Amino acid sequence: MASEVAADTMDRDVFGGVDSHADTVHVAVISDNGGHLADAEFATTTAGYAAALAFLTAHGGVVAIGVEGTSSYGAGFTRTARSRGHQVVEVNRPDRAERRRTGKSDPIDAYAAARAALSGRASSSPKDETVAGIRALHNAARSAVKARTAALNQIGNVLITAPDAIRAKYGQLKSTDRTEALARLRPTGDALHVAVLTALKSLARRVKELTAEHETLTRALDAEVTTHNPGLRAAYGVGPDTAAQLLITAGGNPERMRTEASFAALCGAAPVPASSGRTNRHRLSRGGDRTANAALYRVALVRMSSDARTRAYVARQTAAGRTKKEIIRMLKRAIAREMFRCLTTTVTIPGTADLRPLRQAKNITLTAVAQHFGVWPTTISRIERGLSRDDDLTYAYRNWLQAA
Repeated sequence: MASEVAADTMDRDVFGGVDSHADTVHVAVISDNGGHLADAEFATTTAGYAAALAFLTAHGGVVAIGVEGTSSYGAGFTRTARSRGHQVVEVNRPDRAERRRTGKSDPIDAYAAARAALSGRASSSPKDETVAGIRALHNAARSAVKARTAALNQIGNVLITAPDAIRAKYGQLKSTDRTEALARLRPTGDALHVAVLTALKSLARRVKELTAEHETLTRALDAEVTTHNPGLRAAYGVGPDTAAQLLITAGGNPERMRTEASFAALCGAAPVPASSGRTNRHRLSRGGDRTANAALYRVALVRMSSDARTRAYVARQTAAGRTKKEIIRMLKRAIAREMFRCLTTTVTIPGTADLRPLRQAKNITLTAVAQHFGVWPTTISRIERGLSRDDDLTYAYRNWLQAA
């Protein structure tokens, strides 16, 4: 009799759900018709993950496991489950209306994740770990910028209430000049002056150290991003920080996003209808990943200021009566389409290694090239070094050098 029950258990299909935390994961199992079977809590250790998977498979053939937080607290469980051949789907946390209706606890959330996997409401594959290094560098670089900004703000606040002599000497200096002067000073005078100057010197040195740290992290991030996706990094207006953010948003397996429209919606760049009465228009989306949306916004601003085709497009749309917000929304949607292509396909980058030797062989300066094409010398230098991509300018530049 027991063997028949065990056989029936192994023949049935079940779905798992996981509510993950820092120290524990709560695992729930449901049948293929949604019935609750069992739930239990396990430690976030290698042995705990193995026990959790054994708990799931003991109730039947596991079709899919819904995990909440596959890129955070549930990363360890997700990694172990996928290494053992289980299908893992990413589950978003329940919305507030559902939580008000059903309550919240670890078992409730685990069963909700299992039902999401069963119903197909959760169908996205988790992000793989190929961008984990990029994510770590990106977070470290951004934290350095935040700390540097905080230190600069502190310098400004200290100078506001500093003695008149200190405020008169350093209050008028700006940016780097002020930081350099404060970092070199030797505190002298009465106790108040010494205390204030010591604080300013410490903050200025902190700014310099954080600036150097950010530059080092940015170089490492640029190398990682360029190696991972050279086509994305070479797109016009896409710097290391922007490319890293888009890779983090998409994950190392962007095929999990089926269409470019889904990527645009993920980035909050999909147009949202905002029509009413006689008004027929669309507005900016306020959903999606706002950091990815900010990355697209930065690309749009760079192109609006320095890309000839984008400037012509903005002029046409302005003449058609569209506002700047509407134009930026349209640009972000078009940029999202281009970024999706760079993320999901191999984009061939034209070689530029021959440009600098060819220019130097003909004794032509960067300034002369820049004046000929009506751009800044930095633009030509970045193209020669492969740091920026402009296929039309590169093609025209090479032909001009060959004919010179």
